[in-house]
Amino acid sequence: MRKVTLTLSDGTQFHGQSFGYDKPVAGEVVFNTAMMGYPESLTDPSYAGQILTLTFPLVGNYGVPNFSIEANGLATFMESNKIYASAIIVADYSEQYNHWNAKESLADWLKREQVPGITGIDTRQLTKVLREHGVMMGKITFDKPSINCDDNDELYATPEADYEGINFVSQVSCRDIVRYNEGAGKKVVLVDCGVKHNIIRSLINLDVEVIRVPWNYDYTDMEFDGLFLANGPGDPDMCNDAVEIIKKQMSISTKPICGICMGNQLLSKAAGAEIYKLKYGHRSHNQPVRLVGTEKCYITSQNHGYAVNAKTLGKDWEELFVNMNDGSNEGIRHKTNPWFSSQFHPEACSGPLDTIFMFEQFVEKVRG
Repeated sequence: MRKVTLTLSDGTQFHGQSFGYDKPVAGEVVFNTAMMGYPESLTDPSYAGQILTLTFPLVGNYGVPNFSIEANGLATFMESNKIYASAIIVADYSEQYNHWNAKESLADWLKREQVPGITGIDTRQLTKVLREHGVMMGKITFDKPSINCDDNDELYATPEADYEGINFVSQVSCRDIVRYNEGAGKKVVLVDCGVKHNIIRSLINLDVEVIRVPWNYDYTDMEFDGLFLANGPGDPDMCNDAVEIIKKQMSISTKPICGICMGNQLLSKAAGAEIYKLKYGHRSHNQPVRLVGTEKCYITSQNHGYAVNAKTLGKDWEELFVNMNDGSNEGIRHKTNPWFSSQFHPEACSGPLDTIFMFEQFVEKVRG
């Protein structure tokens, strides 16, 4: 294994070894506290532009499932058709794996997709740094051997990247309209900001036709019965085109609208709310949220670095869920129209499915 160095923007360095593809990269360094689910996390488009640190110490012991695509174009065991994270950092990579569904090792998968992986880093200390300072940009560079070698100099280059001010949604969204479950009856337009495949699958399982459109596509003249705003990476303030189209839709129709993650933030912006960046985000399988007005609490899976300032919502809107750890917004709803959203992922794989009823409630509204 080649020796590598992770350098954070404040100058803090961590030294480890490469077990993935050998390539210097840069990105926003974030951490996820889930105990499992690295195949799903790595293929989540919401991690575009980010270096993913897993706090669970042992990673890779159950390998990677077969990367198969179903007849409907959805990945069978992943959340998209490729890895979107810029790199992955773990404390202890398991070279040996064993699982009934495993087809290859995590290392082989990373190499095949040309994504770096680092092991041997104290991810506990790295997480503490990120919690105290907040997420930071980081660079993964390869240490040049002291002896002469024939390696390409590009391997030892210093990578550069930005996260703030970049519209990552435009990079991961589909380019053309894609239809799923055609002829099912009720039609749902899904705005693809970086949608996870299990969101599409969850809608298909409820027997609706899904019309997937690019993030900035004007769907207001299309024939459909409900609007779904999907998840995606980066700063929602970079997606004003999508917000203006949502406003236009709400001004001409009361058709049901549901949003998840980025969708919650875009709907909130259309409702007049402001967005702010969390210090280190919510990325885990165990975030507790409470249904406003009740004592019902749910355990949720989340992956986002921005949040809605609920105090800035328009007078016709109210909070639907709140985070029990930090009090941040976890969803909104309109007081009279069937428009609502969640900041968390009800359909999360490999996370909890306690809130899958969000899809059911949306489809019930669509069917009238």
